Amino acid sequence: MIHDPNNYWEQLERLEKLIRASEFKAGIIFSFHSLILGIFVDRLDELEPLLLGSRIFIVLSILWMLSVLISVYHCFLCFKPQIEMKYTKNVFFFQDTVYAFGNIKEFAQKLIQVCSDEQELFEQLSEQIHAESKIIDQKFKSVHSAIKYFAISFGFVILMIAVWVVELFFQD
Repeated sequence: MIHDPNNYWEQLERLEKLIRASEFKAGIIFSFHSLILGIFVDRLDELEPLLLGSRIFIVLSILWMLSVLISVYHCFLCFKPQIEMKYTKNVFFFQDTVYAFGNIKEFAQKLIQVCSDEQELFEQLSEQIHAESKIIDQKFKSVHSAIKYFAISFGFVILMIAVWVVELFFQD
């Protein structure tokens, strides 16, 4: 059976694009939170009477901030997933490249050896694909959670605006 190493490299390239896409999504969510928080802070003087007098607004504000913090936490998890995996030393893992094979000449020899042995090459590329797939899985779970809590926080913002409008138009 003939294997084409290009299939492995193309899969790794596709996985890298998925990693960038998940981090891009997390960055956009984080930016929206920053924008909404900025608007809230800019309007703090106008909202102060509500914060001091409306329990509903205070509760909604606290729930909003909690959902924002949870969403931002998941955004950060997307940028740094914590994945514990046990693999053999691999010439394609960046830390192994730097630390596991000695100096540059020893690494170069190991890389040449791996690339010369088709079975070992495919095994090490497969391990790299597996590791990156686990990373992507964690990143997309984090993005999904960040989006969910962003939507919840946005719902609280809408409710806060509704309370604000009601207070403005129905004051004594």
